[in-house]
Amino acid sequence: MAKISVMGSSVGYWVYEPVEAPADAPTVLAVHGFRGDHHGLLRIADHLPGMRLVMPDLPGFGRSAAFESEPHTVDSYVEFLHGFMAATGLGADTVLLGHSFGSIIASHFVAADPDAVLKLILINPIAAPALEGPKGLLTRLAVIYYQVSARLPERLGLAVLRSPLIVRLMSITMAKTRDPQLRRFIHGQHHSYFSAFANRDALQESFRASVGSNVREVATRLALPVLLVAGEKDEIAVLKDQHLLLSELPHGTLCVIPDVGHLIHYETPEPAAAAIRTFLEEPPA
Repeated sequence: MAKISVMGSSVGYWVYEPVEAPADAPTVLAVHGFRGDHHGLLRIADHLPGMRLVMPDLPGFGRSAAFESEPHTVDSYVEFLHGFMAATGLGADTVLLGHSFGSIIASHFVAADPDAVLKLILINPIAAPALEGPKGLLTRLAVIYYQVSARLPERLGLAVLRSPLIVRLMSITMAKTRDPQLRRFIHGQHHSYFSAFANRDALQESFRASVGSNVREVATRLALPVLLVAGEKDEIAVLKDQHLLLSELPHGTLCVIPDVGHLIHYETPEPAAAAIRTFLEEPPA
């Protein structure tokens, strides 16, 4: 792990280098989802051995401190990515990857600065407003959960947010695999990292950002090649919305992975990585 200061936040990040990197090996900057950290994307990284991956923990999560004076909004995270890329020397030949909430941050980053990266990869992209469609009920329940935890005394509110029972229920709801060993791994990952947020305010602000924005808001401004990797059974980023998002992208490609939901990064990393490799082998439009 390396440390760097961006926007007043001490940021932890990891760089995974191929053992024998070809001269044209791509560099992928990977942005994790809400409540997670870089660990969530490691299984996909394992299946991309010929690439250089740079994986920060977003401010407020994992080994990165919360923003000192900025709210944890999409705009702040977009500004963070600009600062992080500048501080680590990542240029316009970088490929940007975002999972779930990370897809919102990554797409809004590209919309604000179209020439900042070479290509964009969105895994389980949040393609529509969170309160629309069949996922709306789940979102409303989540909103109530975060509202209740915000109104409680801080110590009790944190206990509710970090409740192992609630984290397990979230994990069970999202996991689609029937493999008992893989399910145990997924639950273990969520138990270890889903509560590693800096403080209650940062988590509450990030949650509001995650349900208040989506990728389709900026789809027509994403002029670079974009790969969407979607789960057939995703109840958070439903497949119908992925097709609508694809129709609005100037240069979009959609890969649908069967029998998986919102945990492509845990359950089906190999086909996701295969789609990424194919996408990156194609010349930019």
